[in-house]
Amino acid sequence: MSKAIRIHAIGGPEVLLWETVPKPEPGPGELLIRHEAIGLNYIDVYFRTGLYKLPGFPAIIGQEGAGIVEAVGADAAGADAAGFAVGDRVAYAGSLGAYATHRVLPADRAIKLPPDIDSRVAAAITLQGLTAQYLIHRTHQVKAGERILVHAAAGGVGQLLCQWASHIGAVVIGVVSTEQKAETARANGAAHVVIGTKSLAADVRRITGGEMVPVVYDSIGRDTFLASLDCLAPLGLMVSYGNASGAVSPFELSLLSAKGSLFITRPSLATYAAKRPVLEKMAAEVFQAVRDGILKPHINHIYPLSEAAAAHTALEGRQTTGQVVLIP
Repeated sequence: MSKAIRIHAIGGPEVLLWETVPKPEPGPGELLIRHEAIGLNYIDVYFRTGLYKLPGFPAIIGQEGAGIVEAVGADAAGADAAGFAVGDRVAYAGSLGAYATHRVLPADRAIKLPPDIDSRVAAAITLQGLTAQYLIHRTHQVKAGERILVHAAAGGVGQLLCQWASHIGAVVIGVVSTEQKAETARANGAAHVVIGTKSLAADVRRITGGEMVPVVYDSIGRDTFLASLDCLAPLGLMVSYGNASGAVSPFELSLLSAKGSLFITRPSLATYAAKRPVLEKMAAEVFQAVRDGILKPHINHIYPLSEAAAAHTALEGRQTTGQVVLIP
C-alpha cells in the first residue's frame, strides 16, 4: 500500500484528503516512481477547483515530482524513453497524479536527473523551469536591452523569468502585490517593480518613457488582463499563461486591433514539450541554467504531503514566494 492526497469532489483546500491507496503497478512503457519530493504549482489549484477538468473521481492531482524508479514496466525498454532502470533518479512535469508517495508514469515523460541536481530542487524547478524556458526562449525570444513586463514577479515562475531575462540583458518590470514581494522581485533581477495594478499602464508608461513593452507575461488572468493589454506597445504580445484570479472574461477580438494590432497567446507546456527530444533539450537547458547560477530556485516553503491543504491555503492567499515543495 501507499499514501496519496485524493479529492472526491471539486472545492476548497478541505477536499484534499490524505488516504491509503493500493501501490500502483507499472504497465508496458511505464515506470513506478517513489517520490522524494513533489512540486506545488498553481495549476494544482485549477484542477482542485474545477477550472481545469479532471478525468474522474477520486482523483490525485499534482503535476510535478522527483524520485527513484522502483519498477520498470514489462516493455518500457522499448518505449520512446529507453534506458530506464530500477534505482534511476528521475523528475517529470505535466503529468497528473503527483500527490502520492508512489505513482506510475509513462517512461517517455520521465527525465533522468543529473547527479548534481537534488530531488527537492528538481521537484521545485522542473515544471516552473520548463515553463520559464519556453516563455523566455520560444513564446517570445527575449533580447538584451528589451523591456518586458512580468506579473507575479515574486512567485515561482515569476522569479525564474526575472532571473533568466535579466541574465540575457533584458530590463524586467515586475508586478507584485506588496513591498515585501517587491524586494524579492528586485533581488531576482527585476530592474523596476510596480506594486499593485490600479495604475499599471501609467506606471509602465512612466518607466518606458511612453514606449510601453513588446511582451507581457501574465499569470494572474481575469484581474489583470485588460491592464496588461494597455501596457503593450503596438504589435506587442500578450502571453496569458495562468488564471490565479480566475479565467479571463470573454472579449471582442476587435479590442486587440483598437489597442495596437496586438497579438495574444495562451501557451502550455504540453504543446511545447510534446516531442521527447524537445523535452530532453528543454530540461538540459534548465538544469544547466541552475548549475551556472542563472536560475536560483528559492524553496521557501516545505510542507509534508499530508498537509497539502495548508499549502494550498497559503498559495491561494498569496502568502508564498518562490517555490513550494511537498515531502511524502
